Amino acid sequence: MSDQAVKYLAIALAMLPLAAVALALGRIFSEWISSVARNPGAADAVQQTGLLGFALTEAIALFALILILLMMFVL
Repeated sequence: MSDQAVKYLAIALAMLPLAAVALALGRIFSEWISSVARNPGAADAVQQTGLLGFALTEAIALFALILILLMMFVL
């Protein structure tokens, strides 16, 4: 395999966390909506936890995106 092929393979493997983040965000928001639908009185408490989960999950996606961009343009 050439160096260019290995580079593209590494970039493709680095994109796998982005798919996992998409699935995790869908699950976070679906559970958030269902928990508020079941107990509307606890919406404020659930909102803080949901936003924290969203922010931490999105941070993983940003780290993976930075890694992908570094591999594409620096290596």
